Amino acid sequence: MPETDLPVWTPSTLRIEHSRLHHYMRWLEHERGLSFDAYPELWQWSVDHLEDFWASVWDYFALQSSAPHVRVLRSHDMPGASWFEGARLNFAQQIFRFHDGDAGSDSDDTGDRAAVIAQSELRPMTRLSWRELRRQVTAVANTLRALGVGQGDRVVAYLPNIPEATVAFYACASIGAIWSSCSPDMGSASVLDRFRQIDPKVLLAVDGYRYGGRDFDRMAVVDAMHAALPTLEQVVLLPYLSPDARRDYAMPWSGLLTHPAAHAQPIRFEQVPFDHPLWILYSSGTTGMPKPIVQGHGGSLIEGVKGHALQLDLGPEDVFHWFSTTGWIMWNAQITGLLVGATICLYDGNPGYPDLGTLWHFAEKAGATFFGAGSAFYANCMKAGIAPARIADLHRLRSVGATGSPLAIEAYDWIYREVGADLMLAAISGGTDVAASFVGACPILPVYAGEMQARGLGIAVYALDDQGNKLQDAVGELVVTEPMPSMPLYFWNDAGNKRYLESYFETYPGLWRPGDWLRITPRGGAIIYGRSDTTINRHGIRMGTAEIYRVVEDLPEVLDSLVVDLEYLGRESWMPLFVVLRDALTLDAALEQRIRERIRTALSARHVPNDIFQVQQVPRTLTGKKMELPVKKLFLGMPVEQVANRDAMANPESLGYYMALAQQRATS
Repeated sequence: MPETDLPVWTPSTLRIEHSRLHHYMRWLEHERGLSFDAYPELWQWSVDHLEDFWASVWDYFALQSSAPHVRVLRSHDMPGASWFEGARLNFAQQIFRFHDGDAGSDSDDTGDRAAVIAQSELRPMTRLSWRELRRQVTAVANTLRALGVGQGDRVVAYLPNIPEATVAFYACASIGAIWSSCSPDMGSASVLDRFRQIDPKVLLAVDGYRYGGRDFDRMAVVDAMHAALPTLEQVVLLPYLSPDARRDYAMPWSGLLTHPAAHAQPIRFEQVPFDHPLWILYSSGTTGMPKPIVQGHGGSLIEGVKGHALQLDLGPEDVFHWFSTTGWIMWNAQITGLLVGATICLYDGNPGYPDLGTLWHFAEKAGATFFGAGSAFYANCMKAGIAPARIADLHRLRSVGATGSPLAIEAYDWIYREVGADLMLAAISGGTDVAASFVGACPILPVYAGEMQARGLGIAVYALDDQGNKLQDAVGELVVTEPMPSMPLYFWNDAGNKRYLESYFETYPGLWRPGDWLRITPRGGAIIYGRSDTTINRHGIRMGTAEIYRVVEDLPEVLDSLVVDLEYLGRESWMPLFVVLRDALTLDAALEQRIRERIRTALSARHVPNDIFQVQQVPRTLTGKKMELPVKKLFLGMPVEQVANRDAMANPESLGYYMALAQQRATS
């Protein structure tokens, strides 16, 4: 993807001077005696002097801590780095300091400002003030405590992107409990693969949801979770689809707000160490069961304020929307916007229903200043001929965000033509693993089509070749060479950090490798070229091949299967599934429909392949591993001699079918 010579947007002098990054740079000059001529010099200092940089972020944002830290960083080893030892803090405590004070006094008028704006296909737009948010978080936290939930207990949520999920998360964080969530569009197999690993104490769930005008009853999934999670002591059911939804084993959501303990005392923010677990996120499950990734209060907090304020330029006057479900890391990023005092905007539903103007109309009504979505959403809007600025009043919009997959150059042009000419296009790329962006936005730099503006402050990210040499203006493995505060503490129940080490440090020992292809341009920008491993990136949502195999190969007709994802470099997504059937069976329309329906029911609609092909064999290595990446490379046009060593294959003759199909697609 060649970079363009001329920027598609350049920030005005006024915008630069009013940016939070500019203010931080002036603060560094005044408070630390450090002066930088441009962002590249600031970035270089931030990675060369990690301790000084992160200490400056702590002080600049005046992060609250009941005990001081004794050092910023002990050891640069990865894994093994320990940050801000001695500090005791609470992630949730940070969000209320902008508004209604420690006591929640009614005398603070800012408490009436909107903290959360929400809308869904089942509910009209509602606003939750900072004061009401605090009241509800207090009630849920106090009730959970009364139910026996304490520090380190796991609370899992099967909730959509609605205010109750935000309230519940901050309530859990306030008492030191550990949060984990899955979106209700996920089937019981996917959810249980995740929640069963972490032994939850409490389950919060909805009875169903509406998507694209259709109602989806999820009580069978809730029942399955109740039956299959033996450590559950309490289930809380939110009647979202039907007001009459109930179960004898469940407390209604209203019970959390009206319990005798709910308002018995003001909220108490449990003071926990910097590395106390905050939430558990999940890998996509490519190489087996999804990995439960544990991240801490302090790392998520300090990376959150840095990324949202200094990179995305968000603050108390902003209205921040990023379309997401609770099963995607961007939900965590969305609710983290409260840390910098921004109002967050939540939408639950199909962004294309009744048409692709839905989210743009939502942004208008909410008064959004920042609009974010997966790159696939913009591609769909562009293909559908949507002109957002003509159908909605977007005059308050200052920035547009994109992530999930590479944003095509044509989409940059479309956004500046049809959404707004004076916008920072914050294309970002990071990972669930670190709850952060490695490369992305910078409010004081120009935007070039097809290119992310810069590497993130404090993140030593480089493109490396196979020998570990740093590359400039060439495609290599994205690697982080220094620790980040938001890196995982560990994987849950991972004895000896075995899976953790295999996931990130096997290729380059001591260096973090998340699995993306990256090029750093001569001007310091970044271009992501897609996944370097076999993780599926389906319309911006990452998922694993292993969970698809578990469902497909459970069918009696299917002996073996292989799936690859070809969403790459802005190409239209194509995910084929190859199945080996039992003797004498043929893949007819009825069986194909059964496979699709089984995947949709057990996993989600996003997991359903575009095409299903019957094959005689799945290519395998001598050790029996499915050769997903070589097959993917064949369909990307690479010659077979460069993608597979036939001598290392158990069945080299199997490649013939895939080579022929790849050639057929290339010439059709």
